Formats: sequence, C-alpha cells, structure tokens
Amino acid sequence: MTKYLISFPSEAMVLTEDEFPIVVAESHAVIEEAKAAGVYVFGGGIEESVDPVLVSADGSVSTTIYPGSEVKGGFTVLELPTREDAVEWARKIAAACRCSQELREFGYDAAS
Repeated sequence: MTKYLISFPSEAMVLTEDEFPIVVAESHAVIEEAKAAGVYVFGGGIEESVDPVLVSADGSVSTTIYPGSEVKGGFTVLELPTREDAVEWARKIAAACRCSQELREFGYDAAS
C-alpha cells in the first residue's frame, strides 16, 4: 500500500470561535474512523510557535531554512491501497476541517 500526506496550511482554516470546537470534534472523529479502518499512520499540527532550524551534516544549526520550505498547518499520513481512496479520505478531512486539503503521495522505499 502507498502512504499519502493530506495537509493544509494554517491560513486555510478560517473559523469563528463558535465553529472551532465543532471542527475539532469532527476532525477527531475522522481520525478515529481512519484508525478504526487501520489506515492511520500519523498526524498532527506543526507547532508554529517554535521556529524551524536547518541542521547541516557537520551538526551545525542555522535559523535560515531553505527558501520556500516553510511548513505550517495540519497534516495526516494515511496508508491506502489506491489514490481514489486517498481522495476520499482527503474529502472527509476537508469537510471536517472546513478547508480544502492538499494530497501528496510518498514515493515507495523498500527499506522503510
């Protein structure tokens, strides 16, 4: 099976204070459904209050990251048999989160 990344940038989720607890409950319900189906791998949100760093092969750390590589928002990794299945799960997450989701496929690596 193939692993898929379903994600959204934090700016995409525009909610009122009243909507937020509803979205949390509905998105958690979709994640529980994915767990029950045995397709859930990992998910969460990027902690945006902690700045990313770039770590070099020599162990040096820099606060300058690759241009255009800023990652924010939430993501879910699912392992699914088809891209069509991934689109359906992305649709469920989009409905729960009230924002469109980006869908990416991880490349196959026999060692992982």
